[in-house]
Amino acid sequence: QLQLVESGGGLVQPGGSLKLSCAVSGIAYSVYSMAWHRQAPGKTRELVASISSVGSTNYPDSVRGRFTISRDNAKNTVYLQMNSLKPEDTAVYYCKASFLASGSWGQGTQVTVSS
Repeated sequence: QLQLVESGGGLVQPGGSLKLSCAVSGIAYSVYSMAWHRQAPGKTRELVASISSVGSTNYPDSVRGRFTISRDNAKNTVYLQMNSLKPEDTAVYYCKASFLASGSWGQGTQVTVSS
């Protein structure tokens, strides 16, 4: 099992940027697919970005072109660069690691986009 700790959330005005980090501890982090999900109050948790063990990425239309996921395997860290933020991006952002049938979640970090 992996341990994941998110950081970098906070309050930002519309159009601003934030960079989230997810520090991972555990065995064989580099073989895991990593992802960022978010959940707003009263809403279901949704995928916002994913990156495979070899670096291929996927994004939903809602964030494509604005968000970028990346990973630094030497630092056991995955990042989410968020640009051109909108109020609808407000949510708790969670980091997830997946490999075959296993998966681990971080505790989340709050992102609030408001004037």
